[in-house]
Amino acid sequence: MIQSARIHNYPEIGKDMVSPLESLIKTGSKLWLDSIDPDLVVSNYAKGATGATSNPIIIANLIKTGRFDDQIKTFKSEGLNAHDATWAITNQMVTQAEEVFLPVFEKTAGNDGYVSFEVDPLLEDLKEGPEHGERVSSYVALAKKWAENHPNRLIKVPATPAGIDALEDMVAAGVNVNVTLIFSDRQYIAARDAVWAGAQRRPDLSRFKSVFSIFVSRLDVYAGKQHPELPAETAGQVGILNAKRVWELNNAFWSDKNTPLQQEMIFASTGTKKPEDPKWKYVAAFAGSDIETNPPETNDAVEASGQTFDRQIDKLPDADTIATIDRTVNWQHLEETLMAEGLEKFAEPQKALLALVDSI
Repeated sequence: MIQSARIHNYPEIGKDMVSPLESLIKTGSKLWLDSIDPDLVVSNYAKGATGATSNPIIIANLIKTGRFDDQIKTFKSEGLNAHDATWAITNQMVTQAEEVFLPVFEKTAGNDGYVSFEVDPLLEDLKEGPEHGERVSSYVALAKKWAENHPNRLIKVPATPAGIDALEDMVAAGVNVNVTLIFSDRQYIAARDAVWAGAQRRPDLSRFKSVFSIFVSRLDVYAGKQHPELPAETAGQVGILNAKRVWELNNAFWSDKNTPLQQEMIFASTGTKKPEDPKWKYVAAFAGSDIETNPPETNDAVEASGQTFDRQIDKLPDADTIATIDRTVNWQHLEETLMAEGLEKFAEPQKALLALVDSI
């Protein structure tokens, strides 16, 4: 079986006491930051974060601070339109984060230290996006473009029909990927099989890295809305149960593939959405293996919690809870509903980001 992620000691954050985040890392979890804010990347690296991810909302929120206005104006003065200036500033921010995590990438021989770069979400625009075949070819072309000369960059692609159909050629071309918007085992299996098919077309697997982002808290929100008959505590276990099952599938699949690098799950949307839940609910649930991508405010809450984390990743809810969830939840409907919502949230922020850059 694939080994659990090693305990990390970079950077050292205290010899005499173990902070909550350090205790999480010592369970075997990798901690990645759900932001590429330059200041937060540095401060969270100091707390033990070893990677980061970006998306249009993160980029837009950074631009709204005004800290990047001069650079955007410079791009425009060089003749870039709003679209090209948006991608130029995105690339610059991601590159800067990559530089912070490059020592981790080098120390782990490519197993950690990555920053995710999301390709154009407008390819999935529900009204204006291109036809399927053009989406697929555009994903592949853009992945190659934005991955070139960035060894510790993961290209983030959604687990949509076009995204999945692009994965084999993308990975075969040497691109390392973060497959996002995964809500179900069906999506995971389709994406994983496409990634592995592409990997087998590479000359060697020494630099092959893939991660699969399984969303968590959105499933609990869905369960609460769609199944009010479920006790709140049970509805709040739907995302955890689903993610842990997919984690088990991932471990089983890669156990005999002998890839030099780990092919891992990312536990995404780990910020809680219910005020009554402790901020570290999902952080604690997935402690012990693979990658947690936490928002900065979640890391702050974890660090202030005084909690000491132990391995929970391979501990499922009790049998009665599992039976109740499986008897109640229509997993296909869950996937379809959350994917529809996800695609709307996927493309619209990119339009808002383009408008924001255009206004500067």
